[in-house]
Amino acid sequence: ARFGNRPDLTIILFTLDETVYSRELAPLAGHYPALKLGPAWWFHDSPEGMRRYREQVTETAGFYNTVGFNDDTRAFLSIPARHDVARRIDAGFLARLVAEHRLDRDDAFEVAHDLAYRLVKQAYKL
Repeated sequence: ARFGNRPDLTIILFTLDETVYSRELAPLAGHYPALKLGPAWWFHDSPEGMRRYREQVTETAGFYNTVGFNDDTRAFLSIPARHDVARRIDAGFLARLVAEHRLDRDDAFEVAHDLAYRLVKQAYKL
């Protein structure tokens, strides 16, 4: 607990086993401020994989214990398309929360901006 609560420490976790997000990682990220969850990446970089990630993580860890969406250069030319898909998946998830009256519309706009821009800048200190 000594390190997990340090305000000057950020640990970003990625996994290839998406079942670990809801079972182990989201509860840990919800408890330890230093722990952040990396996006649905590599084997989860499809619309359905991204949707499953958002559903598995948000209920327990919330939005602000994630780092938005980042990418690598292994498929350099597809980066804009993958970021567009990630933003659309997050927008759809937020729209559903607004339609279900679980999130205010203004808050959804703020979270959308955070997921697309601010969280990545904070996590990677850009």
